[in-house]
Amino acid sequence: MKDDAVYLNHILDCVHRIEEDIAEGRVHFMALHTVQDAVLRNLQVLAESAGRLSDSIKTTQPDIEWREISAFRNVLVHDYLGIDLVTIWDITQSDIPRLKHAVITMLGVVRDEES
Repeated sequence: MKDDAVYLNHILDCVHRIEEDIAEGRVHFMALHTVQDAVLRNLQVLAESAGRLSDSIKTTQPDIEWREISAFRNVLVHDYLGIDLVTIWDITQSDIPRLKHAVITMLGVVRDEES
């Protein structure tokens, strides 16, 4: 589906930006609010795009917690004072790499469907 491809590519763009922002490590991330803000913004945009994916494409990656990603967007937008930067760092280290792999796989599925 064309819309899924757009959103998947958007998610992948956000993942790449997050990877760039955290490349200098945890200490750098924890020390600079501009880096923290950039990561948080990309997580928010990523979660918004994930919420717009079709159910059919999401079912190709059942190990990804799609509902939790959408719910996390609401935390980032509405509960920003309660955001724990240690948790955000952990997400960048464990969840983002898994999501990246899943999105790349999903893009392959979408491309196969389009051809």
